[in-house]
Amino acid sequence: MKTPVAITSISSFSPLGKTSDEVWNAYLNPKTLIIEKKIGTSDSLVVPLDERLAGKVELLRQSESKYKALDNSVLFAILASREAVRKAGWNDSKFGVNIGSSRGATHLFEKHHQEFLETGKTPTLASPTTTLGNISTWVAHDLKSQGPELSHSITCSTALHAVLNGIAWLQAGMAEKFLVGGSEAPLTPFTIAQMNALKIYSKANEEFPCRAMDLGKNKNSMVLGEGAAMACLETGKLQNALAYIIGFGYATDDLQHSISITDEAECFQESMKMALQGTNPEEIDAIVMHAPGTIKGDLSEYRAIQKVFGEALPLLTTNKWKIGHTFGASGMLSLEMAVLMMQHQQFIGIPFVTQKNQKKQLRKILINAVGFGGNAVSILLERPA
Repeated sequence: MKTPVAITSISSFSPLGKTSDEVWNAYLNPKTLIIEKKIGTSDSLVVPLDERLAGKVELLRQSESKYKALDNSVLFAILASREAVRKAGWNDSKFGVNIGSSRGATHLFEKHHQEFLETGKTPTLASPTTTLGNISTWVAHDLKSQGPELSHSITCSTALHAVLNGIAWLQAGMAEKFLVGGSEAPLTPFTIAQMNALKIYSKANEEFPCRAMDLGKNKNSMVLGEGAAMACLETGKLQNALAYIIGFGYATDDLQHSISITDEAECFQESMKMALQGTNPEEIDAIVMHAPGTIKGDLSEYRAIQKVFGEALPLLTTNKWKIGHTFGASGMLSLEMAVLMMQHQQFIGIPFVTQKNQKKQLRKILINAVGFGGNAVSILLERPA
């Protein structure tokens, strides 16, 4: 990297809460947030917003008539982005916006399609409110940003690809500040039906329905959650930096079919090696893994880490056992977890996974994400000195 990229704020709106203190306290509680809830006509294991946060979404929806027709994926993004920009102290409009989503306006798509099947017609705003660019456009409108606006979908690595895009714009000198992140509202009947069809969704209503990072499990255990997370990026050494991005990597697997990942996740091996350029692997204190709770997904990523780090593995963790898989937002929620662990100098492990208790400082943490298509991203963070 030409110059370090500073994360000057990070904010999320998810079942963990909406402030950094709420999110951290939620991580300190070793209980999962997964519950059984009726989605459509069936009960499913999911991680929804609680009533308090769901109420804030509805308050935003009703605050102005222009927000009433928006999907939750857009409203989540607006709420998280407002807080991120406020905490960064961005008082002008000179920043870019890149917020992605794997699925986009899932609720509205299903609602409008059902109306079309019943009537042969769609509402006037069906098209503009379901385009993927709708997310960044509305966030930029809400924040009065005058910079570039990008939205994209690269499945479950979407948020970390937004980080890559922000880094590229900053390093190229094409922008001074960039708001990046992901937002997802996937708790809809059709989305969950798709995951069930892939036979990767958890059916076990037990203490920990999602067994992410349990390498001995014999059943897939992915669970869906919802939420959004954003980070404010700026170039250089800054007084208000929460962390610095000192490395990044990306790679794509040679797929055998559209959702496969190789047994030793070559894409992760390559993305981690690229992120580590100039950094001794022994300096990495922890890795926040993608680890979606599937048998192959968890194991292949672990094997990739073994290939790169050898026997002296860093501390390994993930948050999906607690908040489920938020698809396009998941990478930024993992990055938020890493920043909080560095700030508090406390590792958040997994209740049902035993690791050696290494008493060491958390100075450098690697974050992984990958999605359908084998598109891996690794981001290396360093704690400010």
